[in-house]
Amino acid sequence: MNTIVLATLNARYHHCAFGLRYLLANMGDLRPQTRLLEFTINQPTLDILGQILHHKPQIVGLGVYIWNVDETTRLVADLKRVAPEIIVVLGGPEVSYETEQQQIVQLSDYVITGEADLAFPELCRKLFGTSAMQTTAGLQTLPASKVIHAVVPDLNQLQLPYELYSDEDIAHRVIYVEASRGCPFTCEFCLSALEIPVRQFQLDAFLAAMDRLLARGTRHFKFVDRTFNLNLRISRAILEFFLERYQPGIFLHFELIPDRLPEALQDVIVRFPAGSMQFEVGIQTFNDDVSNLISRRQDNELVEQNLNWLHSKATVHVHADLIVGLPGESLESFSQGFDRLVRLAPHEIQVGILKRLRGTPIIRHDDAWQMIYSPHPPYEILSTKLMSFETIQELRRFAKYWDSIANSGNFVETTPTLWDSRHGGSGSPFVEFRRLTNWLFEREGQSHGISLSRLFESVFEYLTVHRQIDPTEVAATLWRDYQRGGRSDKPSFLRPFLTQANDGPRALNTSSALRRQGRRLDVT
Repeated sequence: MNTIVLATLNARYHHCAFGLRYLLANMGDLRPQTRLLEFTINQPTLDILGQILHHKPQIVGLGVYIWNVDETTRLVADLKRVAPEIIVVLGGPEVSYETEQQQIVQLSDYVITGEADLAFPELCRKLFGTSAMQTTAGLQTLPASKVIHAVVPDLNQLQLPYELYSDEDIAHRVIYVEASRGCPFTCEFCLSALEIPVRQFQLDAFLAAMDRLLARGTRHFKFVDRTFNLNLRISRAILEFFLERYQPGIFLHFELIPDRLPEALQDVIVRFPAGSMQFEVGIQTFNDDVSNLISRRQDNELVEQNLNWLHSKATVHVHADLIVGLPGESLESFSQGFDRLVRLAPHEIQVGILKRLRGTPIIRHDDAWQMIYSPHPPYEILSTKLMSFETIQELRRFAKYWDSIANSGNFVETTPTLWDSRHGGSGSPFVEFRRLTNWLFEREGQSHGISLSRLFESVFEYLTVHRQIDPTEVAATLWRDYQRGGRSDKPSFLRPFLTQANDGPRALNTSSALRRQGRRLDVT
């Protein structure tokens, strides 16, 4: 039997290869001879190669992404040395654009760009219909080009992949789902800008699949729809579906358009229990000139209204994104946008560094704004006309420290102390946290790998020695934060400043618990 192996290298074990499951679900008559193998980027290349070759495949299909392209390139190079007769087919966003000069493309036999759900099995049928041992005349059935541009599939023709999640997946891994594909916006830094308008899966079939996942014990659902709340009728129907079936432990992750939250959705959202939903809202920038420059449509006044409503009326965990290094964005305007977002009180603020993803039209600004990117994955911005390399490096450290301190749920009360004017702060979260960042980096020499206990002690020292805030007050605040994580061991540096009055009982913090849940769903 001709065997097909579908494989990819996930960033972590708890991720699932959603795209490969779609391919397997749509293999049709070839499905019995197709094997799905998942690895991680941390596994040795030769071990991965050995497992693939164990199945004696004639065709190997590999999913290539920004996080695994280097490792997958090594894998393909070794595979072609050991078994050059095996046909290697690539797919995924990293090889769907600017394919000509990529080493991995040169090593492979075929590349399918775009949505390959139906194009991949069609190619396999052609390849199995033509053996390499046949005469030249027989080779005419092979595709004429190495790069195959997949026709956009009709979503109603696709077999849904949800039955392919195993019991182990459901118990230990992120379960990805999608009710739609595509994006109506044209933000130039995003691959979704290259997609055709949004298409919806048939709602009844999708909800029936979700019902089966629930019956199998699935409790965490990560929706990968770029704009979940675009179609209000469908998004409301999905929310009501889960609300009617809600059980403790159910957790839903959605990516929302931040300026589109009408009452029809608000009415359903407020009915969900605390800890059951997370909204990822891509703000990216509050600078209207920058938004116009990168073709991003966003009503910032509505964004503020919606985030304020979520903060005051709903119990949803809100994860908001800002991007460093956009064309036209200066350090000053980024600082203003960051402060504006902090005042809107999302539970997390992810500060991301701009990436020049292959195919995205952001490159049209390279000359005018002196955009210099790393040529190596993940292709991050190195410097711009308005931000030097040193400034962007500093903001990289800022982002890592913010994640470790402000986003972690471990410093809920302590973090606002940094910019509180009553404690000598300037009132600017960006300015004050930047000062802490620079102090920490000078002290530690790194922005990663710092233990939590070391962070607590460093923050205590910064506030009491550098900022000269009353150590008794700082100790009391830090101790309450320390206990929120369920910890009872009193740090030695706090003991001299704690009294019986502020040595109260432990209390788990909802925001902290949600933070840990959000981490599991890979909201990065």
